[in-house]
Amino acid sequence: MKAKKNWHEQHIETSTFSQRLADKVANGMGSWRFIILQTILVILWMGLNIFGFIKHWDVYPFILLNLLFSTQAAYAAPIIMMSQNRQSERDRIQAQADYQTNLDAKMEIEELTKKLNSIEVDKLDKIIRMLEEMKK
Repeated sequence: MKAKKNWHEQHIETSTFSQRLADKVANGMGSWRFIILQTILVILWMGLNIFGFIKHWDVYPFILLNLLFSTQAAYAAPIIMMSQNRQSERDRIQAQADYQTNLDAKMEIEELTKKLNSIEVDKLDKIIRMLEEMKK
């Protein structure tokens, strides 16, 4: 018998290639590795254009570098927003699954409480009958 998939597995299966790509890009851009790598590239870029002995392709005030950052931001922002929207959707689905689990647990607890009460009543009835028989 095949095990039922949880909400997370179902959500991963239904995501498209572009949605998974947006998540990976957002995860990459939101990491220390990306920040450190980008900082190193900026320092190299500026260093080569200020102190380089070869042709300076982007002299101070580094207009080409600013253009690259603007282009990066123009593409990164919507991709990160897509990933955040998907995270919100995942959170909503998880909250719904948690709610359903809690509801199911509540129903089971109520059912068990009823059964326990029924058992207690049966026991008390038996004890009363036994006491009545002992009186006779």
